[in-house]
Amino acid sequence: MVEPSPDSLAALERRAAERGVSVRGVQGETGDLASLFEPGSADLVLMHNVLEYVDDPAAALHDVVGITRADGAVSLLVTNAVAGALHRALAGHITEAHHLLGDPDGRWGEGDPMPRRFTRRQVTELIGGAGLAEESVRGVRVFADLVPGNAWEGDVHAGQHLVELERAAAEHPELIGTATQLHVIAHRA
Repeated sequence: MVEPSPDSLAALERRAAERGVSVRGVQGETGDLASLFEPGSADLVLMHNVLEYVDDPAAALHDVVGITRADGAVSLLVTNAVAGALHRALAGHITEAHHLLGDPDGRWGEGDPMPRRFTRRQVTELIGGAGLAEESVRGVRVFADLVPGNAWEGDVHAGQHLVELERAAAEHPELIGTATQLHVIAHRA
C-alpha cells in the first residue's frame, strides 16, 4: 500500500497485525510510484477514493498505469457527481445541486468538503486517456445513502435486504448513474 500519511500507514500496520495479516506500507504519492516499483510490476492496482483528492487525476492515473503490467487491472472507486447533485437536492439544497451539475470539478460550492467528483463520462475519458480499457462500471451505494434511518425500525432483516438490493442495483444500467460512487475495473491495453 502506498499512502502519503505516516499516521495512516501506522494504523494499517497495527490493524493488519491485530488480524495476523502481513502488509507492506510505503510512504509516498502517485508521483512516487515509478521510484518505488518496477515498471509493469503490479498485477492489480486499487485507486479507491484517490482521484478526488490528487492535484492532477490524469497524471495520477498515468503514474499507476506505469507500474501496471500489460493486461494488468486497475480498480477505481470515485465519488459520483450526479449522485452528489441528487443528494444535495433531496437535502433541500436546490441551488447547490444545480451548481454541482455544471461545475467541472463536480462541487456544489466553496463550502463543499469534496475537492472533486466525477461523472461516468469523465472517468471513462480519464481511463482511456491513460491507456486503459474499461471492463466494467458498477454503482456502489445506490440506495444505502438515501434510506431514512427509521427504515431499520422493526425489521431485523432490513440490513440484509438492503445489501441484496444494492447487489441487484450495482449493475442495473439505469441506476449506476445515481450511485454515490462509481467502481470501474479497467485493464491496461
